[in-house]
Amino acid sequence: MEEYYHIIFRTCFLYVFIIIVFRLMGKREVGELSVIDLVVFVLIAEVAAFALDDFKNPLFNAILPIIILLFIQILSAYLSLKFKKIRDLVDGDPALLVKDGVILESEMRKHRYNLDDLCQQLRENGVASVTDVAFAYLEPSGNLSIYKKDEKAFVYPLIIDGDIQERHLLTMHKDVDWLMGELAKNNITNSETVFFCIWEDHKLHIQLKES
Repeated sequence: MEEYYHIIFRTCFLYVFIIIVFRLMGKREVGELSVIDLVVFVLIAEVAAFALDDFKNPLFNAILPIIILLFIQILSAYLSLKFKKIRDLVDGDPALLVKDGVILESEMRKHRYNLDDLCQQLRENGVASVTDVAFAYLEPSGNLSIYKKDEKAFVYPLIIDGDIQERHLLTMHKDVDWLMGELAKNNITNSETVFFCIWEDHKLHIQLKES
């Protein structure tokens, strides 16, 4: 009978403990999990499974690896927040799959994304034909962001946390010199002082970093 009480205690303790750990990791949708998030979650599940399967090992042997994984996840999240290059390395960058109604076959092949997947996501977004699409981006989460040709305007993130998004400038048929000229009109000489900058309704919307 004592063994059953031991099983119940371990199960309930690990259940509550893992919930607390996941809460400390922060809120993210399942579809938005990064590679590191996924690896950490899988490893935590494996550690918990071993702890429930082998009751001879001390419970601390399961708690310690989970705490270490928690700190790894928090550290990676902090570094991703502070450094965009690390964020791009961990989460990946959106990929342009459709431009002006033309499917970019090389990008499709690069990301191992087939035509069936593309057509399915177009249908799910209420798009009847790829020719109606101005731009379609494959997000790191696997979702497809679609901008139709008949939409009034597009929003282009040009600077994110001080980092110039040259691929968006290329899409707009602009370059870095043009962007710096526009920033100069707003008395901004260094792009690294910009926290967020977008091009919307034919003008820049700029938010500077907090001092």
